[in-house]
Amino acid sequence: MGLFDKLTGTRRPGSGITPLSAAEVRAALLSLDGPDMRFVLRNGTPKERADLVAVWRIPEGPWHLKRGQTRLRLVPAAREVRALDEKWETPESGELTFNGTGLKYSRGPVGSVSKQWTVERDQDGRRRLKEESSFSSAEVKAPLRDAVLAAGWTWRGVFRP
Repeated sequence: MGLFDKLTGTRRPGSGITPLSAAEVRAALLSLDGPDMRFVLRNGTPKERADLVAVWRIPEGPWHLKRGQTRLRLVPAAREVRALDEKWETPESGELTFNGTGLKYSRGPVGSVSKQWTVERDQDGRRRLKEESSFSSAEVKAPLRDAVLAAGWTWRGVFRP
């Protein structure tokens, strides 16, 4: 694994795994969709240049991340799934956005972790922090990546469609 692969989050399947067909990989990914998952999986559009899109379910909270998705494109010739992460977040104060939404757009391998904390007192009366809610992009991508690797395909993070 090269440095660029490490930066993009590229993972290869273990040895001895027989690669499945593209249709079987697609079916394996679609089987992950459900109410307990941190994403909603849908078919991609030609404009998105993706076969499937995992739209992130981001819980309400004070974090900047407002919307995110991972576009998945199956490349049967290379036996790999190319994953493009996109996120929209509220900009830091003073930043300008020119996309008309007021949100800052970025794409590429995303590693977002957001947590919401409250202060409470423990049994001894001391203050302590308690995690109230959290969101991590790894919770979205890990099940998708694991399904791709289990199918004998490579998971490749990309910066553009």
